[in-house]
Amino acid sequence: MSFEIARMAINSVSSSLDVISNNIANAHSYGYKSKRANFSAMYAGSTPNGAEVSSITESITSTGGVRNTGGSMDAMITDRGFFAVRDDSGQVQYTRVGMFNIDKDGYVIDANGRKVQGYAAFRDASGQLVPGAALGPLGDLKIETGQIGAVASSKLAYNGNVSADWTVPVSAPFDKDDATSFNSSVTSVAYDSQGTKHTLTQYFVKTGINAVNVYVSVDGAAPAAAPDVQLAFNGQGALASVDGTAGNTKHTLNFTPAGANPVALEIDYAGLTQYAGDTSTLVNSANGNAAGMLNGTSIGADGSIIANYTNGQSQVVGTIAVATFANPSGLKPGANTSWTASVDSGTPLYSTPGSATASALAVGVLEDSNVDLTGQLVDLMSAQRNYQANTKVISAESEMMQSLMQAI
Repeated sequence: MSFEIARMAINSVSSSLDVISNNIANAHSYGYKSKRANFSAMYAGSTPNGAEVSSITESITSTGGVRNTGGSMDAMITDRGFFAVRDDSGQVQYTRVGMFNIDKDGYVIDANGRKVQGYAAFRDASGQLVPGAALGPLGDLKIETGQIGAVASSKLAYNGNVSADWTVPVSAPFDKDDATSFNSSVTSVAYDSQGTKHTLTQYFVKTGINAVNVYVSVDGAAPAAAPDVQLAFNGQGALASVDGTAGNTKHTLNFTPAGANPVALEIDYAGLTQYAGDTSTLVNSANGNAAGMLNGTSIGADGSIIANYTNGQSQVVGTIAVATFANPSGLKPGANTSWTASVDSGTPLYSTPGSATASALAVGVLEDSNVDLTGQLVDLMSAQRNYQANTKVISAESEMMQSLMQAI
C-alpha cells in the first residue's frame, strides 16, 4: 500500500511541476494568467490512498503588470473585461492582450491575425460618417483605407480686440495696398467644395467713435468699394451690433471659387472687443478641410478607433468592444493567451470600455503576465523536496521488501 500511496503522490507532484513550469515559461507572455495546482487527499472508502491534483486554479481576475510600449494601437484593460477577437474559423475568443494593428484589407486585427470585435461608426445613407451618432452594429472592425473627401468651409470664428486707441486713417478711400488707409488686418484660411485652400484677409478701418468697417479680400483680390462688414461697439467696449442689427454677431461672406461650388461663409465675431491697448487675435479658425489620405490610426481610452489623415483631420471610425462575464474563472483557456466562453463562465456581455461593467483602457501600454516569478521558484523547490521525500518512501519500502525476501 505504501508503494501505491507514494506513486500517487509522485504523480501529483509531477502534475504540479507541469503547472509551475508553464507559469515560469510564460512569465513574460503578455496577458498570461498564472495557474495553481490544488492538492487533495485520496481515500478508498476510509483507507488513505495518497494525494492527487484535484483542480487547477487560474488567477484570471488578477491584473498583470504594465508594459510601456508607446504604440498608438496598443491598449490594456485597466481592470475587468476581455477583448473579443474572431479567428478564421469564426470562433470568438477572449484575450487581455491589446496588441492591435490594421491589415491590408483595413480590418483591425490582433497580433495573431484575429479580427477584433467592436462597434462600427454610424454612417448616413450616402455612406458618410456621422460624428457623435449612436454606435453601429457589433462585429469585425474595418477602417476605410482610402481618402476622405474635401469639406467646404461654412463657419469662421473670429474674435480678439480691436484697439480703442485707433484713429480714423488719414488716407481715404480704403486701399488694401495702402497701409495708411486701414488700421489692422488679419488673414484666415477657408476651403471650397473641391478642397482648395483660400486666404481671406480682413482689413479693419475705424470710421468713427465705436465704429469699425471691415473689407474682405479673397485670395488677394481687391475688396468691393463698399465695406463687407460694419461693426459697432458699446461704451463698455463690447460688440453691440454687426451690419447694423443690434445683438447680431454674424456676417455671411459669399464668394465663388473657379470650378467649385459657391461658398457661403458665416463669420462669427462673438467675443470681439474694443478696449484700449494692443490689437490682438484670440480666435481665428474655420471649419472645412481638403481631401486627405489615411496615414495612421490610434486608440482612445474609451476604445474609439481614431483614423488620422494627411490633411490634419481625424475621425472616430469604430469602437472596440470589451466583454465581461458573470464568472470569468469559468472561461476555458486556449492557445495564444486566449479563452473561450463556457457554460460555467456564462454568456459574454459586450459594452464600450469604461461603461457598464467594462473597465476603461490605458493606451500605449500592454498588460504583462501576472506570474510572480519568485513565488514560482519557491514552489519549484517545495515540489522538488516533496518529490524526493516520496521517492524515499519507495526506496525504504523496497529495502524492507528486500530484507524480508532475504530472511525467507
